[in-house]
Amino acid sequence: MKNLFIFITLSSALLFSNAAMATLNVFSCEPEWASLVNELGGERVKTVSATTAFQDPHHIEARPSLIAKVRNADLLICSGAELEVGWLPLLQRQASNSHVLPNQPGYFEASAHVKRLDVPHDSDMARALDRSQGDVHAAGNPHVHLDPRRILTIATALNTRLAELDPPGKDIYQKRYDDFKQRWQQAITKWQQQAASLKGKRMVVHHRDWVYLFDWLGIEIAGALEPKPGLPTTAGHLVSLKQTLKQQPASMVVYTAYQNPRAAKRFAQMTNIPAVELPYTIGGADEVNNLFSLFDVTIQKLTGALK
Repeated sequence: MKNLFIFITLSSALLFSNAAMATLNVFSCEPEWASLVNELGGERVKTVSATTAFQDPHHIEARPSLIAKVRNADLLICSGAELEVGWLPLLQRQASNSHVLPNQPGYFEASAHVKRLDVPHDSDMARALDRSQGDVHAAGNPHVHLDPRRILTIATALNTRLAELDPPGKDIYQKRYDDFKQRWQQAITKWQQQAASLKGKRMVVHHRDWVYLFDWLGIEIAGALEPKPGLPTTAGHLVSLKQTLKQQPASMVVYTAYQNPRAAKRFAQMTNIPAVELPYTIGGADEVNNLFSLFDVTIQKLTGALK
C-alpha cells in the first residue's frame, strides 16, 4: 500500500512537471517579441529570435538554420507592417509550415493589434510606394515595440493567442499576463515621471525607429541622418540638415546599436550636440535583458544626455 502511495505521488509530480514544461515552440522575428512571449509563457514556451540588437531587422539573410526553426514553430510572432517583407516570406515558403502562414492560428503580427503611425493617408500614394524611396512602409511605421502602451495592448492579444494554441496552459498564461500587466502599468507610471524633462525636446534620429517612443514621451523629430529611410547618409545631406536646425536646434542625435555610429558622431561634431546610442531592443546594451530594462536604460540615456 505504501509503495502504491509513493507511485501515485511520483506520477502526480511527473504529470505536474510535464504540464509546466514547454509546449509551444515560438519563432520570434525580433528580440522584443521573444522577451514578451517569455514574460507571458514562462516555462510553457521555448523561444528563438531570428535577429539580434546588432542586426537591422529590415535586412536579414534567410539562412537554412532559420528555415529549420520556422519549420518547427508552433507560433511565429513578428512586428509586421512590412518590416520583415524582405526575408520572412522566403522563410515561410521554404519551411513548408502552413500553421505559421498569415491568417493562420500560428501567425501573430504585433503591429496589427495597435494603431500604427506614419500610415500614408492617400491610397494612391500608398500604392505608389516602392523600395526606391527607401524603407517606407505603406502599412505604417513598424517599430511599435518602442511605445509601452502599445506593448500592453499587444500583450493582451498575445495572451489570448497563447491560450488558444495551448488550452491546457490557459490558466498559467492568464496568471502570468495579470502579473505582467500590473508590473508593466506601474513601470509606465515610473518611466513617465522619469522622462518628464524630455517632453517638448527636439531630437535628430538616424532612422525613424523612434516614432512611437517620441509620440509617447512628447518628443519631436527634428530631422533624420538618412536622406531617405534606409538609405546611406551623405555629406551634403548632413550640411543641409545642419542648416535646418539653425532656427530650431535639437537637443541630441540618437541612433541604435545596429546602425553605423559614424554619421551620428560626425553630425554631433558639426553641430556640437551630443550623440546618444540607444539600445532599441533586447541586447542593445549590456544591461538590457528584458522589456523592463529596455525602457529603464533608454530613458536613463536620454535624460542623462540632457544634463
